[in-house]
Amino acid sequence: MRFILRGALRARPLAAVLGAGMGAAMIAAPGDARGQDFEEEATQLDRIVVSAGRTPVAAEAVGRAHTVITGEELETTQTRYVADALRKVPGIAVSRTGGNGGMTQIRIRGSEANHVLVLIDGIEVAATSSGEFDFGGLQVADIERIEVLRGPQSAIYGSNASSGVIAITTKGGLRNDLEITGRAETGTDRTVAGHVGVRGGGERYDIAVSGAWRQNEGFNISQFGSEKDGDRNATLNGRFNWDITDALSLDLSARYVDRKSDTDDQDFAWPPTPTEGLVIDTPGYNATKEFYTGVGLSWSLFDDRLVQKARARYTGLERRGFGSGSLNGNDDRRLHLSYQATVSAETPDFLDAEHSLTGAVEWEREHYKNAFPSFDPSQIPGKQRDLTSYVAEYRGAFLDTVFLGAGLRYDRNDQFKDTLTYSASAAYLLRETGTRFHASIGTGVTNPTFFEQFGFIPASFTGNPNLRPEKNFAWDIGIEQRFWDGRAVADVTYFNERLEDEIWTPWVPGVGSSPANMAGTSKRQGIEVSLGVELLADLSVKGTYTYLDATEPSGLEEVRRPKHSASLSLVRGFDEGRGTVFLDAIFNGRMKDSEFISATPQTRVTLSEYFLVNVGADYRVSENFMVYGRVENLLDQRYQEVYSYRAQGLTAYAGIKASF
Repeated sequence: MRFILRGALRARPLAAVLGAGMGAAMIAAPGDARGQDFEEEATQLDRIVVSAGRTPVAAEAVGRAHTVITGEELETTQTRYVADALRKVPGIAVSRTGGNGGMTQIRIRGSEANHVLVLIDGIEVAATSSGEFDFGGLQVADIERIEVLRGPQSAIYGSNASSGVIAITTKGGLRNDLEITGRAETGTDRTVAGHVGVRGGGERYDIAVSGAWRQNEGFNISQFGSEKDGDRNATLNGRFNWDITDALSLDLSARYVDRKSDTDDQDFAWPPTPTEGLVIDTPGYNATKEFYTGVGLSWSLFDDRLVQKARARYTGLERRGFGSGSLNGNDDRRLHLSYQATVSAETPDFLDAEHSLTGAVEWEREHYKNAFPSFDPSQIPGKQRDLTSYVAEYRGAFLDTVFLGAGLRYDRNDQFKDTLTYSASAAYLLRETGTRFHASIGTGVTNPTFFEQFGFIPASFTGNPNLRPEKNFAWDIGIEQRFWDGRAVADVTYFNERLEDEIWTPWVPGVGSSPANMAGTSKRQGIEVSLGVELLADLSVKGTYTYLDATEPSGLEEVRRPKHSASLSLVRGFDEGRGTVFLDAIFNGRMKDSEFISATPQTRVTLSEYFLVNVGADYRVSENFMVYGRVENLLDQRYQEVYSYRAQGLTAYAGIKASF
């Protein structure tokens, strides 16, 4: 299979290229068992993993451990939040404070949440203030696919890709066609949700716009009182592609999210009260507005042997927090400009090889402003910092069997030490036996956040301008095996990571809290297992398991990272594909978390393991209408993902979907 996709970006939008490569998705991530012809699907092995490099890469040519979740799978399992879809990905841990809409962190292979780079349509969406993205408000209503790359990716993407990348692609338009979809849903806790999407286009352009609304009354996330904590979320998304000429194309994307999520406060009153360190009932809430946009030009020359891309991306976030007698908030902005050129060549007389070499230059400016400077003049002005990066990547395919990749990146930081990162990966495919070996090695960096660098709370939290970027070195090796005439695929991967200069926040007498680089090495290793089986033409099974050993330099177990986690998904079609039933089961093993109660001698607690079971079904009553329903947390598990925050019990939802 050729993995250099000549002409793909020129002749049609990237969304169309991805659509052509969805054939193998059922094997890698079974989810839609509506009676499809498996033999036809199994022969299509050109599924694309866009986030694996500076240019699109075929899945079988990727040496890095990765998982792809398709929009069809999200729709079949009635998943409503990206965080819930990620629970079924090996190597990922999810921590949500309370119910839907609450602050939600994602960790990959035992990392911190700000070590994970999150992209939506190629735009980095993490807050500049904290360096991490809150998954609590990320709905899946307009998402086409989710790609997860595990292991350091900083040589390709820079800071914050220290432990992995989560790349999300929203639905694009349709050439010479028109599609209108809508969905209405209601359920437990007075949940009301809806989604409308329009996709269409002509011969040389396509456009997609969508809007999603979801709100609920919620439940009390504190173990005290009775005040409920609800959530409201409105999301608008749009994409546009235009083939200006046969060689030049323009793409635009924009996303706006308006959220209001009720919160409860941790009690840190002085002198201490009986509820010190615990979440107590308060009428607080967070109001957040997010805006992401990007524009790009792609220019192909010399029969696609030279492809150039120029892009501009902007991220804006406005957050306001209203607690019991306190105000907090921030205004974050990020402007990213980039140019890259890819040269492709073939050497048929030398190992029947294909080569591509990509060079890129990037410039980024991040800005932060404290919305409530607490009457301290030093905290009124905004802060900003610049970053210039130089990137090189090589990819080669030899004898249609060996696939190599290598990347090198140099980051020039104007506020702290410059960094150099690298990566290398390889995949070896034995087509006769259906065996694929894959391995990768590389380094990652995470720059200090604005909070860590500048502080912004002089009375209790002082910044440290002398911080060094955190550095991660990692490698992994795995084997993927197809069997049962290609109807099943299993993958086992071992990974090993070493994090140095980790930033933590000790208490300094007379100064308060102040971040510092930690001495020693944080060690992480483990095993990731995934299995997908097409048992029948209308019955598919998928399972994952992760073993994680993550420790701090002191030897203590890292918090909010379960040692054992697993998932199982079953999807069954019936009535000749008109209906589908599904079952999702999630296991989260015991894990540690911090405790802040001075009356007890311990500083950590053990959170109990839990099982989450979701079931549901849908049925197409006519060509244009479908009814569906589901029950989440069927076993009514009472559990905690973050100490002191209660999670949601059994909930039920029903709705109708229309398409024209």
